Amino acid sequence: MDTTSALFYVFSAVLLLSGFRVITARSPVHSALFLVLAFFSASCIWMMLHAEFLAISLVLVYVGAVMVLFLFVVMMLDINLDLLKQGFWKHFPLAGLVGVVIALEMAWVLQRGFNVPTPKPMEGTAGMPNTKLLGIEIYTDYLYPLEIAAVLLLVAIIAAIALTLRRRKDVRGQNPSEQVKAKKADRLRIVKMDAVRELPSVPAAPAADAAAAPKGQA
Repeated sequence: MDTTSALFYVFSAVLLLSGFRVITARSPVHSALFLVLAFFSASCIWMMLHAEFLAISLVLVYVGAVMVLFLFVVMMLDINLDLLKQGFWKHFPLAGLVGVVIALEMAWVLQRGFNVPTPKPMEGTAGMPNTKLLGIEIYTDYLYPLEIAAVLLLVAIIAAIALTLRRRKDVRGQNPSEQVKAKKADRLRIVKMDAVRELPSVPAAPAADAAAAPKGQA
């Protein structure tokens, strides 16, 4: 066994173990961190396969941006795990059936992919870098699957925003539509009042001062 094969087995074992811990860890933060480790392991495997662009893109896009966003969302939402676990065994049969169907579909697709003959390289692509070859392959032969994947990601983003949109009672916010509908009569009220003039203060009488003085000074 050479060094390349040994590194492949090491990174593959770390990838499988971290992927298993993503779905079995109790803390969402720990699951996200194990997912980061899985991405790094997959990036190392792609680097060994001379797919440098895919490896660097995986690190920059998923680890550098998406996973940081996941961690912020998980820590800001303060998910109650006990509430999420309620009714787990109730939905387990349906979830298991869906998982079996997905596994059979993946096995069927992979089996057909292994039986496909090796495609011939395109003419004039001998000296092209991997990035240019990947772009040509995606935007020629796989253009429609790419657009379908983009639409699915857009739907997932909208669904995530709709699911996490919660109205809290302890947060004060403003409704822009209500502000636009406001009129002057709703915000300002003019009250007519009679003018009030204060009377000047009356000084004390001199007789009262003389009576209050001591007898020796009278």
